[in-house]
Amino acid sequence: MAPTKVRGTKRAIAGDSESKKKLKLNKKQAAPAESDDVSSSEDVSSSEDELDSDSDDSLDQSSDSDDELDDNEDGSSKQEDDFVPLDAADEEGEEGENVDPNKKSSAEQHAEQKKLLQERKLQRKSGAEVQHIKSLWERLRVKSPKPPKDLREKLCEEIWKYSKDVIRDLVLKHDASRVVQTLIKYTTKERRDAIALALKSHYYELATSSYGKYLLVKMLHYGSKDTRDLIIDELHGKLRKLMRHREGAYVVEDLFVLYSTAEQKKQMIREFWGAEYAVFKDSGKGKSIQEVCEEAVEKRNLIAKNLAGTITASVEKGSTGFQTLHAAMKEYVQIINEEEAHEFIELLHEQFAELIHTPEGCEVACTLIARANAKERKQIVRALREHGLNLIKNEYGNLVVITLFLTVDDTVMVYKAFEPDFSEHISELVVDKYARRPFLYLLTGLDGRYFSPAVKKELQRYIDLSQTTSKKPLDHRRTELLEKFAPLFYKVIEENTADVLQENMGSQFVGEVFLNNAPTTDSQRDSAIAQLIDAFKGDLDDEDNLIFKPFSVRLLKSLIQCGKWDAKNKKLIKLDIHGLGEQFATQFYSEVIGEDLIKWVENKDTSFVVVSLYENLDAKSDVHKELLKNTKQVKKAATDDNKGAQLLLKLISS
Repeated sequence: MAPTKVRGTKRAIAGDSESKKKLKLNKKQAAPAESDDVSSSEDVSSSEDELDSDSDDSLDQSSDSDDELDDNEDGSSKQEDDFVPLDAADEEGEEGENVDPNKKSSAEQHAEQKKLLQERKLQRKSGAEVQHIKSLWERLRVKSPKPPKDLREKLCEEIWKYSKDVIRDLVLKHDASRVVQTLIKYTTKERRDAIALALKSHYYELATSSYGKYLLVKMLHYGSKDTRDLIIDELHGKLRKLMRHREGAYVVEDLFVLYSTAEQKKQMIREFWGAEYAVFKDSGKGKSIQEVCEEAVEKRNLIAKNLAGTITASVEKGSTGFQTLHAAMKEYVQIINEEEAHEFIELLHEQFAELIHTPEGCEVACTLIARANAKERKQIVRALREHGLNLIKNEYGNLVVITLFLTVDDTVMVYKAFEPDFSEHISELVVDKYARRPFLYLLTGLDGRYFSPAVKKELQRYIDLSQTTSKKPLDHRRTELLEKFAPLFYKVIEENTADVLQENMGSQFVGEVFLNNAPTTDSQRDSAIAQLIDAFKGDLDDEDNLIFKPFSVRLLKSLIQCGKWDAKNKKLIKLDIHGLGEQFATQFYSEVIGEDLIKWVENKDTSFVVVSLYENLDAKSDVHKELLKNTKQVKKAATDDNKGAQLLLKLISS
């Protein structure tokens, strides 16, 4: 008698077997897709429609199989009523499973799918040419190892041979467009011009294409002046529409910033004035926007409306940072009335930080700050607060900070908004070419040594615009801000003296802090002076000594003299400042020079410091006594290359 097998119910066995079938089927269906994702180097994105149909077929097959597996042998629903031992279930599953001998493996399915995809690509328009061109492109674009020049030219010639008749079919597809981009990069000028002519009348389509825009930018970059002119002329009249387009805005930006002449830029901006200027290139040529608007009120209103519409649409689409848009805004702020100005501030106040990196954007921001009321300025300061460090270090952004200092009456708000960032990085800011300028304004006003005539003129314009919106006197605002920021200035001198004095700009800043008597307590000023003097201590044989910096000698001379040079009257104006002048000279001599006085005279770099000490100290001072006692050594040091010792000898002898 055969041994009895241990089995569960038929229902339980069927349910377990069907679960295994489903798991295997899912694995088979997943395998081709997973493999395709890893191994395929073809243009998947360009064949999405084709793959969709295959995917639908697979899903249908899966659905049919699932329907067949939903019911067990006796037609009842799947349910495990009894416990089934694992080994017994596996045995039953193997016995009951019907394997289709004609069913293809996942690898075979994938190969068939890939073959079908290739066949469909070849059936498309210019399909065979595209596939051959792409094979050549793979060789052309290799960077390591770089193909020889003659091979690269041969490949370019062959690609052009196959693509010149189908160029318009290539440029709007993402992979084929890259082929043409590479061709433009490596081919000859004549062939680039031929490509530009072949694509003539299609530049707008390229500018608005997700892939074509990159080709158009490449044509601008590598193309000749004639090619650029051809593109600009064809896009004329469409710039306002492109500026509102997600893809086209980038093309207009590159065209304006990188590839247009000054005259072409003016022409491009005039197009934003309205339809008349978009259709007729020479309309308004040679005239500023103010001159055109003065011709008729209706014309001003129409131009303002057109500019406002384009700007608003572009801002809402996230193009606020574009320099092209900043240039249009610059035109707009020159003609807006008070009501339009407030509406414009409301549109932009949260995005002011995106204006500061271009000269046009900076001018727009400063103009709006000057024309804003107290409430609007508060909104603007809040929007800029998080960008304080980038703002002050920017070539144009620092002028925005100065304009805030010039115009905003609420100095407490301005200080609290920017002090945290400025305080944390003050040692970097005072030696930065641009970041130090707002601080120098607080110390010196608009001094010509730090502000060019053009910058002073521009800042004065903002001061004039703010006459009706600001209440406090200009000097009063500057004094209030200086009182708040001065402790930071002395702090950086106390804590980072050596680092700051390593730079010419830092040395200048330190001199301005002391000579302009930035407000602080006598104890803090004395502490800063003591740290400055300590920074110059050291052996003169040490080449790294700060005294050998040429700007260090100028700083010491100015602090010893305690005066400012009046260039107009050509004389030194003496100042009465605690800790400077004779007091500083005596302290510096006793703590730094001392017994090394003759060494300082003999050194051509330091001898002028001794001259300054001799000129500004009393005749009964130790310096005078020592120099008179060592006149022979001074005479010996007065060589042709030591001008300071020569001058000192004349002073002693007189």
